[in-house]
Amino acid sequence: MLHRLTTPLSKDTIRTLRIGDTALITGTIYAARDAAHKRMDEALDRGDPLPADLRGQLIYYVGPTPARPGQAIGSAGPTTSGRMDAYTPRLLKLGLAGMIGKGNRSQAVMGAIRENVCVYFAATGGAGALLSRCIRKYTVLAYPELGTEAFAAMEVEDFPVTVVADCRGGDQYKEGSRPYCKFS
Repeated sequence: MLHRLTTPLSKDTIRTLRIGDTALITGTIYAARDAAHKRMDEALDRGDPLPADLRGQLIYYVGPTPARPGQAIGSAGPTTSGRMDAYTPRLLKLGLAGMIGKGNRSQAVMGAIRENVCVYFAATGGAGALLSRCIRKYTVLAYPELGTEAFAAMEVEDFPVTVVADCRGGDQYKEGSRPYCKFS
């Protein structure tokens, strides 16, 4: 099923999403990779505020290339999500609605997705140049010294994703490979 989503996402909207569904996202999504996640975790440890209110929002695990003249952003493909697994449960508990990336997630993250009624989307790896066409504006909000790993706000229109982990415990990576596995 195709969903047209506008950020921020409500828990009711998240409950309608099932693994294998596709979605086109419009609104603001945040860009953050490993180094920005580490900085956010350290800020929370100190009791400092995060660079943005993440309640109902999505974080895209992306480190874009520099923009060419006339473009908002360069190539913007997803990075491997597992590198953010140590930080993700804490952010989900604080109200983050979900993530966009690629690859499997840890059991801790999968449990936090269920427990907090969140969603994990996959963006197509290797399609960063095409995905960047859906990004209208890119604004660094925090940690500019991190370059492509800075925390940024991206205004997107019809950004294409697939639901790969839903709030009911569905895991598209497991389900998708099941027919090809031999069981003893």
